[in-house]
Amino acid sequence: MRYRTRVTAPTAALLGAAAVPVLAPAARARSAGEDGTTAGTAGEEGLGDPVYPRLGNAGYRVSAYRLDLTYRPSTKLVDASVTISAYATKDLSRLSLDSVGLGIHGVWVDGRKAAFEQRPDKIVVTPAARIENRAKLLVHIDYTADPRKLPAPGNGWVPTPDGFAVAAQPDLARTVFPCNDHPSDKADFRFRITVPKGLTAVASGALVSTRRAKNGATTFVYQSRDPIATELVQITVGDYRLTERRGPGGMPVRDVVPRGRAKALEPALALTPGQLLWLERRLGRFPFETYGLLPANTDDPAAFDFTGLETQTLTLYKPGFLLQKESQIAPHMVHELVHSWFGNMVSPATWADLWLDEGHADYYALLYRYERGWPDSLGLATMEARMKDVYARGDQWRKDSGPVAAPTASNLFDNQRYAGGSLVLYALWKLVGDDTFARVERTYLDRYRNSNAATSDYITVASEVSGRNLSGFLNDWLYGTKTPRMPGHPDWTVTPPSAVAARREQRRSPKDLASATL
Repeated sequence: MRYRTRVTAPTAALLGAAAVPVLAPAARARSAGEDGTTAGTAGEEGLGDPVYPRLGNAGYRVSAYRLDLTYRPSTKLVDASVTISAYATKDLSRLSLDSVGLGIHGVWVDGRKAAFEQRPDKIVVTPAARIENRAKLLVHIDYTADPRKLPAPGNGWVPTPDGFAVAAQPDLARTVFPCNDHPSDKADFRFRITVPKGLTAVASGALVSTRRAKNGATTFVYQSRDPIATELVQITVGDYRLTERRGPGGMPVRDVVPRGRAKALEPALALTPGQLLWLERRLGRFPFETYGLLPANTDDPAAFDFTGLETQTLTLYKPGFLLQKESQIAPHMVHELVHSWFGNMVSPATWADLWLDEGHADYYALLYRYERGWPDSLGLATMEARMKDVYARGDQWRKDSGPVAAPTASNLFDNQRYAGGSLVLYALWKLVGDDTFARVERTYLDRYRNSNAATSDYITVASEVSGRNLSGFLNDWLYGTKTPRMPGHPDWTVTPPSAVAARREQRRSPKDLASATL
């Protein structure tokens, strides 16, 4: 699947929208049957993703989201609305958005009340008038969310004693706001968050304004400079302290820290500028307006069943993890930071392309570890030793989890996408050498900046930059059922797979993004 270029949003129309938006002048709509024809078609309910086929809708493309949230501590509920600026890709008599576990109160399309039906994983909207192909449309939805609720198949909210954070990967943004919940439909975001006195709200992007009401409530507005995939959105509310420091070239680094743990967490937070500098020398300038860490104000395993998550401009962490010594936490911090380039700036075209994100994150995190002489959890102290160990497991992992670039929903976040992906990159590096590999990485990132890319796109870039057709080589590594020979290491061998799947080596949680050996 080729990446789909983002179309510039009619952002001004969205950002100036009232609570119930007025009819967009550019939209062309006709009442059903007014021209003697049928009322158009419904957009397909699902983009056909190879891992999550029902996610998304092909009948429209989103340009921008405006989210307006008010947190109520007395009930722990969030009163919310989302205004979606989009354009139709076909004639539409109805359209669907991904939505799970949300209490929908009302829907408007281009300022007119619309009928809607809530299904287990979708809200299906029937506008008062048909939407023609290529027409702009504005969809406004009022709803209530309960961050403590756990709707099947999961929950994108991380409830804390004083508020919440958001962890939407891979398909849980739909539990936070109705959306086209697929990484191929990246969009601009604006967040307006109102919280009572004593609490702070932070979101992806940069702070635009702060306004305090007479009752002490404060409204914070954040705006993304760059498009965001729905799975990478961050919104958090709590008793936080914002700390600021400078990264390479003076770039702003913003950490959002539980007020009572700020001093204890400072040694970990202070590592970020050096990690940014290390990665910029390899991957180019940091791609976003700011970066920082968000140690959410809870270590409750029921609320926080993973270690870290690369939400855009603000990486979410379990705070207790960051209290360990540098050699234990820094490689993982680099792993999450790499996602600013691989995963956030260049997002996967489908979820089958996840290895591009996780393989790169593991690869550079391991390089960072071994440069500093820190053995991993297996006692291995060099990149070569680590890759030899992974290589030996290759056929077992292919048997248990399929090829690196062919995951299923049940094994999407296991070792094959992480360490298996890093092994593919190591094999490419061994084949083409330092300089060519570095140029492949930079060219890929530059070409697909702020968009999406598929595995085939990376193969094309590698072939172009190296001046040789690498499709056969990389396809064998990415889609083969047997582990290919490692360039430069004819002595490396693969352990024959056992009849019993090695599940002890798999992720303990689908959302646990920490490499087992980082």
